[in-house]
Amino acid sequence: MTTLNLIIKGEPCDVPAGISVAAALALTGDGVTRRSVSGEPRAPFCGMGVCQECRVTVNGRRVLACQTECQPDMVIERSQHANV
Repeated sequence: MTTLNLIIKGEPCDVPAGISVAAALALTGDGVTRRSVSGEPRAPFCGMGVCQECRVTVNGRRVLACQTECQPDMVIERSQHANV
């Protein structure tokens, strides 16, 4: 099995090639992608990009985790605010 090296929330992580960022986050045991305005944890809900709950920052750009395939050396950060 081919794996990719990523940085997820500041920690190095190896994940299988071909999975989404949402799946990579789930593999770490913490699938939370962002916090709501009230501080509640949010995570992927629909899995097809409609709900927007899976917003994360990848290499400095805001993306949908469920619609973004992992690439080598990605830096993935949880969004800190609902509007980011």
